[in-house]
Amino acid sequence: MRRIYVVGTADTKGEELSFLAARIRAAGGTPWIVDVGIREPAASVDVSADEVAAFGRSGLRSGTDRGTAVAAMAEAFAAFAASRDDVAGMIGIGGGGGTSIVTAGMRRLPIGLPKLMVSTLASGDVAPYVGLSDIVMMPSITDMAGLNRISRVILENAAQAITAMSAHPPAIATGRPAIGLTMFGVTTAAVTQIVEQLGAAVEPVVFHATGTGGRTMEMLVDSGLLGGVIDITTTEVADYLFGGVLPAGPERLDCIARTGVPYVGSVGACDMINFWARDTVPERFAGRLFYQHNANVTLMRTTPEENRAIGEWIGGKLNLCEGPVRVLLPEKGVSALDIAGGAFWDPEADRALFEAIETTVQWTARRRLIRLPHHINDPAFAAAAVAAFRDITAQE
Repeated sequence: MRRIYVVGTADTKGEELSFLAARIRAAGGTPWIVDVGIREPAASVDVSADEVAAFGRSGLRSGTDRGTAVAAMAEAFAAFAASRDDVAGMIGIGGGGGTSIVTAGMRRLPIGLPKLMVSTLASGDVAPYVGLSDIVMMPSITDMAGLNRISRVILENAAQAITAMSAHPPAIATGRPAIGLTMFGVTTAAVTQIVEQLGAAVEPVVFHATGTGGRTMEMLVDSGLLGGVIDITTTEVADYLFGGVLPAGPERLDCIARTGVPYVGSVGACDMINFWARDTVPERFAGRLFYQHNANVTLMRTTPEENRAIGEWIGGKLNLCEGPVRVLLPEKGVSALDIAGGAFWDPEADRALFEAIETTVQWTARRRLIRLPHHINDPAFAAAAVAAFRDITAQE
């Protein structure tokens, strides 16, 4: 039987959990209350905190420090959630501690499985709780300190929502292979043309290369939901190495090595490091070349030295890839700004980037370099990228 998991700290939120479960049952769902509290529950539950804690470190509920106990229970609940195969949907309630615990488990559930978190923190920055998952955050409006006329309405709506979502969950389509592509505003023309030329044989899934975009794409590769990658826009590496605000982190490209999926890569938008409004740019960058993308986004041109480091970093990652790899280098510019007469046109910086990749990567029959006398947004570059992808997928 598949159930709607109703999760919270039953030592402090027992009344709310019981009410929520009752409303789910009334709506036609099958609730299953899971306690992730640290102390004894104040309501009847279906899965005790001890059962959840058994998935974590020994004695996690016996300590006296609340912060340590919450962190340990979050780890335990994440392992517990990953072990379940009967989850039709999951709904959680909580303040700071409860939200941290419950969303740790939600993030371990598959994309597409309904996840709804009713939280006192939902109107703020929820990135640490949502991560790369598809968790829906619902503001609780009032604190969760007992039921009242407001909280009953919020929990009733939440119960109706999770029951409806869980009753008829959409399945992720199969058939055409899904292909991940990375895009930035300054490489949109390239990716748009690539998508058009790929045609109906594949299903393109485009990710905005803003840090979370690259990480999400690679999480889906690891999950087996993407069968190949056309990674035209690797600008997140520049932000990671040099303090920009849109980094993908040190794991960028690791999934390509782990999975061996067909990979076509390039260096789109590696001519820039991203910052927010101009007055947020660190003082150490005074005197650099900037471009005001809009009132909230400032772009800084990468130097030859920075580009050399970017190329070496990308090259080191590609050396770990045993699957089919093609790397395309657009010799006439890597973004809409890096073009003859453009704000970031700098052939010397581009040359340093290209040479670093060419000399760092250990080229093999399966790992090949393709230099192109084109700008990244030229139709000929898009055609070359599609041809390279078709070549490596035909060989698989």
